[in-house]
Amino acid sequence: MPRRPTGWTLALGIALPIGAATTLALPAALAAAVDAALGHRPGPGAFVRLVLVLGVAAAADATAAAAGPACSAEATAALRGRLVRHLLALGPGGRLRHGPPPGDLAARLLGSAGDAGGRLPAVLGAATALLTSAGAIVGLGLLSPWLALAFFAGVVPGVVLIRLFLREAGPVFARYQEVQADLAARLSGALTGLRSIHAAGAEQREAARVLAPLPELSATGQALWAAQRRTAWQATLLIAVVEVAVLATAGALLADGALAPGALAAAAGWAALGAGLFEQVEALVAVAHARAGQARADELLAVRPAEPGLAALPAGGYGEVVLRGVVVRDGDRVLLGPLDLTVPGGRTVALVGRSGSGKSLLAALPGRLRDPDEGAVLIDGVPVDALAPAELRHAVGYAFARPALTGRTVRDALAGAGPAEAAAARADGFLQRLPRGWDTPLDELRLSGGELQRLGLARLLAQPARVVVLDDATSGLDLATEYLVTEALDRATLGRTRLVVAHRAAVAARADLVAWLDAGRLRALAPHATLLADPDYRAALSDTALQTAAA
Repeated sequence: MPRRPTGWTLALGIALPIGAATTLALPAALAAAVDAALGHRPGPGAFVRLVLVLGVAAAADATAAAAGPACSAEATAALRGRLVRHLLALGPGGRLRHGPPPGDLAARLLGSAGDAGGRLPAVLGAATALLTSAGAIVGLGLLSPWLALAFFAGVVPGVVLIRLFLREAGPVFARYQEVQADLAARLSGALTGLRSIHAAGAEQREAARVLAPLPELSATGQALWAAQRRTAWQATLLIAVVEVAVLATAGALLADGALAPGALAAAAGWAALGAGLFEQVEALVAVAHARAGQARADELLAVRPAEPGLAALPAGGYGEVVLRGVVVRDGDRVLLGPLDLTVPGGRTVALVGRSGSGKSLLAALPGRLRDPDEGAVLIDGVPVDALAPAELRHAVGYAFARPALTGRTVRDALAGAGPAEAAAARADGFLQRLPRGWDTPLDELRLSGGELQRLGLARLLAQPARVVVLDDATSGLDLATEYLVTEALDRATLGRTRLVVAHRAAVAARADLVAWLDAGRLRALAPHATLLADPDYRAALSDTALQTAAA
């Protein structure tokens, strides 16, 4: 959707044409003043007009100088807001899983959007320079056709010069931004795993990996600078040749009496303005930069979010979850499936398996935190992709090992949870010790992993979801606290369907059924006591518990 023009945009759109018009009028006003001073056309009118033109030009230039950056800032903010809303609308369902990594997304949001934000001022500036040059040529033609012909001798090579620069600079700018994004993605990954890097003593290796794109970044930047240097000196030489040709022609006409002295001054001014087209390297660089940034932003905006459903769940349902022929891939590799599974409504099913078996991936399917590449996921007989977003959020509640807190304060982050839910999640004690209690800003929080998990559980308890998904949501709690929180969860979610990613035998034992996953396939669905007879199941549960303890 096009952005509505703001006051700064309108000011820039008005100031640039007025500035161009007064700039074009200045040589004629100067010529009239020169003729008046030499006595050819006596009277103060010429001097008044010169002062008026100078005043209007100065005001227009000052307005454009203020409006240009403001316009860029507004456009950048609007584009970044649009990108953020679009990325959030895409959701975690897999629309971007084959797309740019998080670091690249951040680079597009910050760098590319900033470049694209300057597109309108850059284009308007370049267009104004073009119109000014065209008007200057017309002015030369009105003085004498010979002056226009002398100027046109440099137009063809000037146009060729500009086209060659744009053809060369555009791809270089695009590649420069791509390499910058690669560097940002590597750095983002390194910062995410900073503790592991330090623990392994791999700082030097990781630094080499992160900085590996620097040589290409440098080479790309040097190629751009080389193109700018080459274009700049060629344009400077061309301008000098054109101006000399126009002035020599004007001098000859003046000697023959075909031009007045003031006309010579006008010819010099218009020749300089016309030749200014060839020295707009900075403006052309800004346009190329903005186009490259806009192209990278448009790539993200072209990824369309899934069409939201409109359906509602039937009243009185118990939260039965059915997976039919579900397959989830990463490229050509199958991560989960083919898989058929029915989780009876109101029952608790523990998901057990070795690391990488697909437990968290399966847990993500009911709430559309990941969409399957094949098959369907249903809740109480309704496909989850047919449900209205609000209906799905109301129906499926999640708690994670590292829940994200959103909003401005703790109260915002808990999303409706009150003292009862906080007490049930054993979060009331440390909440009372916070500097401002529930109104403590999130950026002032310094929480342990277990405290963060308890806030996530309190938020979950406030949601009357039919399906409750616990994805490693108590791994950060000590055994005593985990027992108390689990008892509270059991009471609060009694009668609801629960999917629990289980790492401990005690958690699996409390479940009604265990879905045993092996290499992305459902190996068995049975009670924990039944599966204990299988040594492979015992090994999978022990392996999972050991990995969780190590983490």
